[in-house]
Amino acid sequence: MTVHVVQKGESLWQIANQYQVPVSTIVEVNGLPSANAIIPGLGLYIPDEAIVQIRPYMVKAGDMFWQLANRFNTTIEAILQANPRIDPSQLYIGQRLLIPTPLKPQIETLGFIIPYSPQSALTILRTLSNSLTYIAVVSYSFTAQGYAYVLLDDTEVVRESNKLGVTPLLMIRNFTSEGFDAELAGNVFANPVYRRNLIDSLLRFVNEKEYDGVSLDIEFIPPARRREFNAFLNELKAALGPRILHVNVHAKTEDLPTNRIVGAYDYQSIGAIADVVAVMTIDYGYPGGPPNPVAPLWWMDQIVRYATSLIDSRKVQIAFPLYGYDWRVIDNTTTALSVNGAQNQAISANTVIEFNQVAASPWYQHWKETEKHIVWFEDIRSYQEKYNLVDQYQLLGVTYWQLNLPAPQNWVYLNNHFIVT
Repeated sequence: MTVHVVQKGESLWQIANQYQVPVSTIVEVNGLPSANAIIPGLGLYIPDEAIVQIRPYMVKAGDMFWQLANRFNTTIEAILQANPRIDPSQLYIGQRLLIPTPLKPQIETLGFIIPYSPQSALTILRTLSNSLTYIAVVSYSFTAQGYAYVLLDDTEVVRESNKLGVTPLLMIRNFTSEGFDAELAGNVFANPVYRRNLIDSLLRFVNEKEYDGVSLDIEFIPPARRREFNAFLNELKAALGPRILHVNVHAKTEDLPTNRIVGAYDYQSIGAIADVVAVMTIDYGYPGGPPNPVAPLWWMDQIVRYATSLIDSRKVQIAFPLYGYDWRVIDNTTTALSVNGAQNQAISANTVIEFNQVAASPWYQHWKETEKHIVWFEDIRSYQEKYNLVDQYQLLGVTYWQLNLPAPQNWVYLNNHFIVT
């Protein structure tokens, strides 16, 4: 693959000619508004049919170059060439290598979809079905007594996902008109009868709608309810049987049992109970806070290292944002927009896109009249680094929040470089 970062004075015609790729392909793959407007710093994905790709690898106990060459269907010479400063007789656990290989990594992906409009959701699902293992349909909440109820019509989306071979999961959240409700979650988990109500009502919906499992997004659980949340997960998994229990947890780099956001998440226990644990490696930069990257690579790496010390890496998914944030600098008022929308806003503003190497994240400044704005978002460069992290730690895969937000570079890259199982 090739990533081309636009330089001042370049035209799309020149870039297309350089790589012998039609202008129309570059426009489509990168979601550009037209062929006439590009700006310095814009990261363009130039897809190709690369036979060999360079994959990251972290050395494990007993690894030797000849074993790695066999495993990745490559040669010792190719590995040596890709790692000129590495002494093959001095490998150590945790050392990072680059492996040239024709083998694509396998990955399990999950897309969240909010069916505000069933027809729009169906169109998105059909377009992205080859890129998805699971679809989590964000349509459910629960009452103070633990009874699950439907917020948005999910019937057609579930039916279509089954038809397309994408595994549908019923997603339930402690979500009300006021947002995530900590007290609602705490009171239900604290009461064995209410926990049973929630499990029984979830099972009824799963059976009635023909879901293949449940995805939980229960946020801000009071830390005092940590043990009861584990009990609920045990009870729910027992009731689901062979169906999938997918649990979303807030990101952390250490155990903080009293923290109001992450205290209730006992990674080790959750990892032992759930089929999949999805760590929400998003919103490092958050609405109302100071302008920051949404999912900086250094932070994601710390979180993955901690999570995989407690949970089998083949159970772990990490979250990729399909969005960015636009901060008004004077007061940090924040607007969310899709990554494609953020890119095209930069083009419209005729600004310059910068790239923070440590965070592996693009950003830019623009002005609305006299008000300065800063935007952090994702592009092909940041997504490539995040996928390398997934491959390096041999994670199960990725979740995407959320599918209503266009991110064409991501989907083309995913399908070119991974086998979605």
